[in-house]
Amino acid sequence: MNQKSRDALLRSDRVLVGALAIVLAAVSAAVGAAAAYRPHAEQAQTSVVVAKAATPTVPMEPVLASMKPSNKSVVEQLIMNKLLAEHRCLSEVMYYEARGEGETGEKAVAEVVFHRMRTGNYGQSICAVVYEGADKPGCQFSFACNGDLREPKSPQDWLRAQVLAARILTGEEHLGDITEGATSYHAVSVQPDWANELERTVQIGNHIFYKNPPHSRAL
Repeated sequence: MNQKSRDALLRSDRVLVGALAIVLAAVSAAVGAAAAYRPHAEQAQTSVVVAKAATPTVPMEPVLASMKPSNKSVVEQLIMNKLLAEHRCLSEVMYYEARGEGETGEKAVAEVVFHRMRTGNYGQSICAVVYEGADKPGCQFSFACNGDLREPKSPQDWLRAQVLAARILTGEEHLGDITEGATSYHAVSVQPDWANELERTVQIGNHIFYKNPPHSRAL
């Protein structure tokens, strides 16, 4: 990638992330999901996320309108931080889980994250879903606890994942249902025990996707 193309992509990324913050501010207020995002030093390439849900008793817009400018600024900054954390978590899961699978593979992983959010069994924010179990033995997405986060990222692949995540979160890139409702997947090179308890849907690239059978409990 030449410098001119890289600069264009970086400008595009900034614009998309800005649009992401504006569009998702209303969504965040409506959903009422809040997360505390605690990244380690960027040099270590490590992220640890502790997320929890909170439901507001009143809509956020009137509350913000009635606040003093200083208080309103603080709340808006907290919302912005939340949105940027959600964007980073989606970028990370697509990058680490499917950067070699192209855009289709990365979108398939994103679908699994959103399917999990919708079930209500895995967490009510992107970060909560992606980093479930990362602070204890075992995790839902292997990169969160196997040391991959400490490795340097490929700049080009990481930028692509960031731009795609922003496009998804702003609705500019539509997620269909190419995984057919999948909430789990594994690489074709492994055969985990839990796969026998789920309903296989499709194979996309090097990943096989599964959904929970009707009336089953989420794994």
